Amino acid sequence: MGYARKVGWVTAGLVIGAGACYCIYRLTRGRKQNKEKMAEGGSGDMDDTGDCSGGRYNDWSDDDDDNNENKGVVWYPPWARIGTATRARRAVQKRASPNSDDTILSPLELQKVLCLVEMSEKPYILEAALIALGNNAAYAFNRDIIRDLGGLPIVAKILNTRDPIVKEKALIVLNNLSVNAENQRRLKIYMNQVCDDTVTSRLNSSVQLAGLRLLTNMTVTNEHQHMLANSISDFFRLFSAGNEETKLQVLKLLLNLAENPAMTRELLRAQVPSSLGSLFNKKENKDIILKLLIIFENISDNFKWEENEPTQNHFGEGSLFFFFKEFQVCADKVLGIESHHDFLVKVKIGKFMAKLAEHMFPKSQE
Repeated sequence: MGYARKVGWVTAGLVIGAGACYCIYRLTRGRKQNKEKMAEGGSGDMDDTGDCSGGRYNDWSDDDDDNNENKGVVWYPPWARIGTATRARRAVQKRASPNSDDTILSPLELQKVLCLVEMSEKPYILEAALIALGNNAAYAFNRDIIRDLGGLPIVAKILNTRDPIVKEKALIVLNNLSVNAENQRRLKIYMNQVCDDTVTSRLNSSVQLAGLRLLTNMTVTNEHQHMLANSISDFFRLFSAGNEETKLQVLKLLLNLAENPAMTRELLRAQVPSSLGSLFNKKENKDIILKLLIIFENISDNFKWEENEPTQNHFGEGSLFFFFKEFQVCADKVLGIESHHDFLVKVKIGKFMAKLAEHMFPKSQE
């Protein structure tokens, strides 16, 4: 009897799990009519829909898709994580077309998916539900609906999970939802947790990249940037140690901060790895060199060197400020790639060196 009872409980659990996954599958199928009705709302810009867009970097910046609304959004087939864990892990590598008719859910269906996220403890159910939410959060009109259904704290609660795949999916949902001014205001309470998780996650991991993308979206405007002040040193550390994809994502985030004059002192105060100067070499990726130089130029332009001369002793050794002050060392590194084969890189390097010399040694220019 005991063995039969155990088998019965296992069977019941499998049936319940399969039923929940089937519900998500059914919810995400055949939504062409919903899409035609709901898509009339369009995406618009921040003035009309509250979406955050503009000249700063967000996680959509480098996508080549012609549809601006859906650039950079992570798309998965609605059935991607339904079924066995093996099939789920294979499917997570795929991207579904943003024009798919199977991605749009009605408000009632979104509410059911949110209930699954809130109540389920099964990783494969959570993954499937979060993928469905992430696909729907890619549309501007659904960002408001999911927020009004109480979806923000429900998804944010999943950040506490230890399952890296589930956590990544939750970060992707929040990332897609964060391209909205009101959503950003409500998501700011989770920024410290996202920062901590991002800098402590395994280097170059999917969770780390998803966290960086979310923080990049959250810093498109100046409103919440001050909340990252204590993590800037960690971002420079990730930039120095990470692979090319991590470096580029960190640079997008730092460039958002560097464009805000109010963050200049925080950036200059940040501790930077001694290896930062070595990134200026001929072998480094062109985009990385150019973005790093733009960040340095913005910081140098925003800092009033002569006005702040009495306070320059407040910056500690090893800070970005001292990196700038050691001009000769920095110049040697930069001069080393003036023979770079790319003309734009050479121009940017010359411009950076001239500005730094003008700001830091104004008397020598007379």
